[in-house]
Amino acid sequence: MNRVLRIQLRRSAAPGAALAILLVMLILHQEVAFLKNGWMPLAFELREGLLFAWPLALAAGAWQARREHRAGVHDLLESTARPRWSRVLPVLAALGIAVTAAFLVAALTAVPHLIDPTSYLPATAFVVIAVGALSLMAAAWLGMALGQLLPSVVTAPALGVAGIGLLIATAMTAGDTEKLLVPFTPTFGPYYTFHDFFTVPGRVSAAQALWWLAVASTAMVILAGRSWARVAALLPALTLGAAAHIVAPQDSPYPGLAVDPGAQQLVCAEGTPRVCVARVHAHLLPEVTPLAREGLTMLARLPDAPTAAIENVNVRGTSHDTRQKRTDLVEFVIAYNRAYYGKSLSAFDTLLNILDARGNHYSSCRGDVGADSHADRAAGYWLLGQEPERAEHISERVHELWRTLDALPDEEAVDRVTALRDAKRTCSAERAHLLTRGPA
Repeated sequence: MNRVLRIQLRRSAAPGAALAILLVMLILHQEVAFLKNGWMPLAFELREGLLFAWPLALAAGAWQARREHRAGVHDLLESTARPRWSRVLPVLAALGIAVTAAFLVAALTAVPHLIDPTSYLPATAFVVIAVGALSLMAAAWLGMALGQLLPSVVTAPALGVAGIGLLIATAMTAGDTEKLLVPFTPTFGPYYTFHDFFTVPGRVSAAQALWWLAVASTAMVILAGRSWARVAALLPALTLGAAAHIVAPQDSPYPGLAVDPGAQQLVCAEGTPRVCVARVHAHLLPEVTPLAREGLTMLARLPDAPTAAIENVNVRGTSHDTRQKRTDLVEFVIAYNRAYYGKSLSAFDTLLNILDARGNHYSSCRGDVGADSHADRAAGYWLLGQEPERAEHISERVHELWRTLDALPDEEAVDRVTALRDAKRTCSAERAHLLTRGPA
């Protein structure tokens, strides 16, 4: 058996399939070669790479199925006394080993993209990667089964194109259909933005694993059984497919994803003022701490200024943040991408955060207009003690408001910025006039 398996690993479609999948995954890594904050974002990216690797495995299986037909020995082999399963099993094993190994090697090559592999290492990340590898094996076996049923030269390329089209169509679904498709896609179905605080629930991974086991079992029955027995192939697909749908959660606002409390757990720096970041961003704490403390020092010019800075771990659109907003601390958002920005946080970001009622400088109050955001930015630059940059994204109105503040006595400027801050905390509309003390 081992000797036959080694021969199949060398002479079947397995090496070519493994090489094609590995090259596709490596090319995708280069296209999105920015650094990752943790293992779960990396695992999610690997699963997204299956959008192209999965149809390749499907096509490789169909191509392998034509080998006996191309050689003209199919009828001869069918007439031998040797059980069909004993001839099929080594081929299935070789193809499964090859595509699985290619996916796992691609995962290993992605590890250097992690900023700090030791900062937060959830076991669920490896489960997500393992389920992705299982889906590739199932795709290769399914392609081989379909290739045997339809032994045409166009079957393999047609399956590859159809596989890509199916996954793209799945990603474009919306509404309740999203929840129905989660267990049945090698990626995560519908497209949505992945957050550093997200994880894949164990129930979702279990449902997907059940489904891909069903697909693999169905393909094996088709390949190993005689024509009259292939009706039995429907049994694992129906039973395990139904089980997968039952196991999958149906009440999540993000189909296939959930917020990970472990990633949200705060890790604080030593000393004062207190500065904390989420556990998944713990590797950024030495970089963030001095900047956050610099911002807190500047904010101390205002009355009732915050004395601590923590990362905002709320995920918009979920109910996982039950903490009441407090005025004694400032919450900041880490938007980290060193390849594009070269920094994670600045003192200016911290200043703008305190002017935001939600503690998140990416959100705004309902009813805000451009003048309100200009006032917030001008107040931030005044607290920072520097003139606004001359850049396209900074309006001339920001410069005008900053000059107004800069020309005032310090006590009066502090009063106006404090009034702006208090108005923003309550989301009062039309706040810009508070810096000029003109009519609303």
